[in-house]
This record gives sequence, C-alpha cells and structure tokens, in this order.
Amino acid sequence: MSAAEASTGTDPGALGLAASGVLVLLAVSISAWRRLGLERSLVWSAVRALVQLLFIGLALALVLEPGRPLVLSWLWVGIMVLFAAWTLQRRAPEVPGAVLLGVAAFGLSCAVTLGVLFGFGIFELGPRTVVPLAGMVVGNSLAATVLVGRRVVAEATEKRPEIEARLSLGMTGSAALQPHLREAVRTALVPQIETTKAVGIVFLPGAMVGLILAGVEPLAAVKVQVAVMYLILGSVATTTTVVAVGLSRRLMTPDHRLVRLPDQTG
Repeated sequence: MSAAEASTGTDPGALGLAASGVLVLLAVSISAWRRLGLERSLVWSAVRALVQLLFIGLALALVLEPGRPLVLSWLWVGIMVLFAAWTLQRRAPEVPGAVLLGVAAFGLSCAVTLGVLFGFGIFELGPRTVVPLAGMVVGNSLAATVLVGRRVVAEATEKRPEIEARLSLGMTGSAALQPHLREAVRTALVPQIETTKAVGIVFLPGAMVGLILAGVEPLAAVKVQVAVMYLILGSVATTTTVVAVGLSRRLMTPDHRLVRLPDQTG
C-alpha cells in the first residue's frame, strides 16, 4: 500500500477484501433462509467478479504504466467494442446482424462521446482517461442496447399486421416502422433518464464515491460525476438510436416489404 492510499484509506488490503466477503455470505444466508435457491449463483457471481476484476486490474496496470503508448489504450477500447457487440448477439440472438449493429453502435457512441470530452478539453487525453471513460460508455450502454434490439424485433413480429397495413397504404418501410422504433427507443432510454434524475438524491454514483474515498474535494468529485452522467446519457441515446435505425433497414427489403423473422418462442 502506498503512502497516499494509506492516508486516504482507499486500499482495503487483502484482509479487508476477504472481510468484505462477509456481505456475500449474508446474501447467501438470506437466500438459504428464504429458500430462494440462489446460493450457488451468488457465490459464483462473487468469485467470477473477483477473478475478472483482478485480471483486468493487472492488464490495466500494464496499459496505464507511465510511458506506454496511447495506441494500447485505443486497442483496449476496440476490444471492448467487439466484446460488447458479441455480448449483444449472445443476449439478443433474435436480432439480425447483431454483431455488426453492435460494433457500429458502440463504436459510434465512443467516437461521439469521447470526441466531445477530449475535443473540448473536459478531460485530458491520456491512457488513464481513455480506457475508463470508454468503459463507462460501453458498459452503461449495453443493457439499453440489448433492450432496444429485442423490443424492435418483438414489435416487428407482434405488430406485423399493423405494419403491413401501413405498407399497403403506400407508406415507405421506414415510415411504417417509425412508431414502433420510437416506442422501443423510449423504453430503452427511460431507465437511464430516471437514473440521471435520481443521482445525488436517491443514490451516490460510483465515480463520485470513488473520488471522495480517494481524498478529492466533494465539489470537484461532483463536477467529474456530472460530466460522467452526461457522458452515459449521451452514449445510451446514441447506441439505442443506431441499433433502432440499423434494424429498421434490416427488417425491410429494398422494395418495402417486412422481413419475416424466425419464430423465437419455440
């Protein structure tokens, strides 16, 4: 433990980390007491999180070491985008072309949001900012991206008669799908909007708590957190829109006919 970490109490040490496992045991005990059947899942998720984060910590230490070229950080961002796109396909297999849509959505979102943050000098461009901020963009957009993809496909399947009725009246494919795309994007954005509304009142977000624990002045931590919250809100809006628009083109043929998707209920 460094002197700075010792003075601020930000490094719990191996014993402190092990002691925090008591809280996992508490969750396991509650599951057993209420017969929820989640004991194995709770233990596995805790162990998996520990192993994954330790691995990432070691890898980040190499990337963020002083003197390392910035290209390594951007390579890390590219890997995150590809992994997120693969996760989108795995969680929403019914979405056609999910990997390509995911790469486009997460890649564009990183370009737009990080371009704003670094272009306007909100954060200094460097390995210690590129990787964490890109991780927030991709990580916080993933759930909403999966949701909007599944919602668009479900709407195109369940509301097929309505969509084909609009097409029969001479509407273009994009116009016939528009009400359903709008509803899917709204559904995916609402949770993030509500989270943004509640920040600071209902809960203190992780970035702000981490900075305060590291000894940063509360008002300075608030400024960083506000920028991060705006980053997340913009990234979620970008990724959900890209996926919705991309799906609207995949679900319609060039002659404006609705593609028949495989039945996902069986």
